[in-house]
Amino acid sequence: MTLAYERVGDGPPLVLLHGVGHRRQAWDAVAGPLRDQRELIMVDLPGHGESPPLELNGREPVQAMAEDVIAFLDELGLDQPHVAGNSLGGALALIIGSEGRAATVTGLSPAGFWVNRRQYQYAKVIFKIMETTGAAIQGSAGRLSRSTAGRAVMFASVVSHPSRLSPEQAAADARAFLTARPAIDAILATPLWFTAPIPERVPVTIAWGSKDRMLLPSQATVAQRQLPAARFRSLPGCGHVPMTDDPTLVAEVLLAGSSLPATAER
Repeated sequence: MTLAYERVGDGPPLVLLHGVGHRRQAWDAVAGPLRDQRELIMVDLPGHGESPPLELNGREPVQAMAEDVIAFLDELGLDQPHVAGNSLGGALALIIGSEGRAATVTGLSPAGFWVNRRQYQYAKVIFKIMETTGAAIQGSAGRLSRSTAGRAVMFASVVSHPSRLSPEQAAADARAFLTARPAIDAILATPLWFTAPIPERVPVTIAWGSKDRMLLPSQATVAQRQLPAARFRSLPGCGHVPMTDDPTLVAEVLLAGSSLPATAER
């Protein structure tokens, strides 16, 4: 599968995977600080942005996405790039790391570390509300995106500083969310629990927004138990999609995470 992507910058390759319902432009705010030190490959996931629809062909949705992204890495000739992702993208980055296909993995509020099933149901309800609201305001999204209050109505559940989204980005993100609804519904149909071991030679960094209202910060504790060798960072004041909330901090986390030396395999 050929996925839509942008490739900018110079340095070791760093593949960036967005969250469910988003698009590759989620990373635009951090591209500037990173592009002089990393070659950034920003990807639209299957069923999102400008990429082809998500085709399950009997596979579980998240596993299908992971396999499609790995096939995409093969198309680009990337054997073990650095891989980072947010939310669903963070879970995919970890799965890719578990398959031995990443030099390093960085997850920003990665999905798959629920404290209990109620947290999954809570997140699912939030997404369903976003779907319903997005459909209801579809004709007004352009107008709403031009005001800070309107952007807060549209995105308060995923960012802590909606005013830092540009009107153009907000309007395009709203359209992208509606376009991705079939993929969103497929992903939300089954809760993802990340339990796969990651090779010791693959350094892992997990960072969590202190104001994440979608995947609550308490899930970082579950991630710590599951990935005891990982490095953990807090993102103070950041919501679920931290790239626009604090692009300087997130760029620093991504740069540090993709600079960690590999550990020799035992």
